[in-house]
Amino acid sequence: MAEVKLLGTWISPFSCRVIWALKHKGIPFEYVEEDLANKSSMLLQYNPVHKKIPVLVHGGKLINESMIIVEYLDETWPEHPLLPTDPYERALARFWVKFIEDKSLSMWTIYRSKGEEQEKAMKATMEILKTIEEEAMGVMGESKYFGGEKIGIVDIAFGPIAHWLPVIEKVGGVKLLEPHKFPKLQAWIQNFKQSPIISESLPNEEEIIAFLKRRREMILASASA
Repeated sequence: MAEVKLLGTWISPFSCRVIWALKHKGIPFEYVEEDLANKSSMLLQYNPVHKKIPVLVHGGKLINESMIIVEYLDETWPEHPLLPTDPYERALARFWVKFIEDKSLSMWTIYRSKGEEQEKAMKATMEILKTIEEEAMGVMGESKYFGGEKIGIVDIAFGPIAHWLPVIEKVGGVKLLEPHKFPKLQAWIQNFKQSPIISESLPNEEEIIAFLKRRREMILASASA
């Protein structure tokens, strides 16, 4: 088997997406931790366009962007599939992956903004959560995951909501994921985070909070200056 290497960062939900997919499929891999404040020559060589993580290296081939990597893994290692086999269900899964990829920027804006900008980001994030609760969750029916009784590609795409959004709420001093407003989403979050493959790969919440608080302070201080 050709060597598989992942360049990532401990705090990144996008790195975690790839780790979840690798572990779900039982693919052995080497993990390389990157310092994004001091990017390695390897990262700059492997991703010269965006200079970002994650980067997957498979037998000398380079693949960038977390969900593109996840789909590559699913096609290259068909065992334990993440995408449905039915063409309609596969198209539906891709729709929701694209939905969260296109819409999730507002979620990250919440922790690094204040005032009117933060209010705007909160409103946009609430609309995303409502759409997931009312539309995406309806696809699940009584299943534990979007992939049925096993984690699928949509679960991996939505993973940052499960672990990072509660952290963003604490750092930004806001509350969005109220159980009475999003009961289906809260049930999914609990199931998702209890999965052994997911739980063993989640970064420590308190460490993320401390990191993002420092980032928030620097960003807001720079904006004020």
